[in-house]
Amino acid sequence: MSIITLTTDFGDVYPAIMKGVILSIHPGAKLVDISHSVRPGDVRGGAFILRFASGHFSPGSVHLAVVDPGVGGRRRAIVIKGEKYSFVGPDNGLLMPAARAQGAYRVYEISDLSFYASKVSPVFHGRDVFAPAAAFLSKGQEMPCLREITDPVDLDFGVPELKDDRVVGKVIYVDGFGNVITNIGGEALSGLLHLGMAPKVNGVEMPFVRTYCDAPRRTLVLLVGSHGMAEIACNGDSASTLMGLGAGDRVTISFQ
Repeated sequence: MSIITLTTDFGDVYPAIMKGVILSIHPGAKLVDISHSVRPGDVRGGAFILRFASGHFSPGSVHLAVVDPGVGGRRRAIVIKGEKYSFVGPDNGLLMPAARAQGAYRVYEISDLSFYASKVSPVFHGRDVFAPAAAFLSKGQEMPCLREITDPVDLDFGVPELKDDRVVGKVIYVDGFGNVITNIGGEALSGLLHLGMAPKVNGVEMPFVRTYCDAPRRTLVLLVGSHGMAEIACNGDSASTLMGLGAGDRVTISFQ
């Protein structure tokens, strides 16, 4: 079974068009939507979603991701071939955290954007470039227009700063529940706190818990999420709204 996943900020309609192109090339492909609800243009948020989800698929899967505010501009279209997976999308850092997480990889530029469609829309590379490339890779079909490169645009989630009595990080992503996901690793956090402690997060005291329901409803909590990162949540409400936190904002967890 050939699996192709799709992650975009397209909402509706456009992903269906991409699927139509893929299936016209590779009718046997199994298509799986990771998300089409990435905040428009939020490359870092899309990179987090792809990094978190991609590793749960079987080896040989192709991950197609398009969050592409530079579409039609000078940014390159790339394919990444790794030990377990292949990735297709724009060269804006979107694919890099997921590619790094799965082991060794090589990066290729799609040097001829019209390898499939004779007329390539400058505003819909998802349909005319990335969808055909993903289908060809999944089908095992050669793409002679691939040229290896060594300087892809990189992206990471930053490194938290650990001080004597606090750790300072930032928000990577806010999910649909309003949970605030940070770049502070859960293992590091668990080494500094134990369950039941009540650190302050940006000056607001909240318990460090195992799961959401370990605190009364509408109580802010700090926990380690299923993604392995420190997460600020609220059982029955939006921690993002209550704390006024969004992607890129600073988060300080104080232990004393």
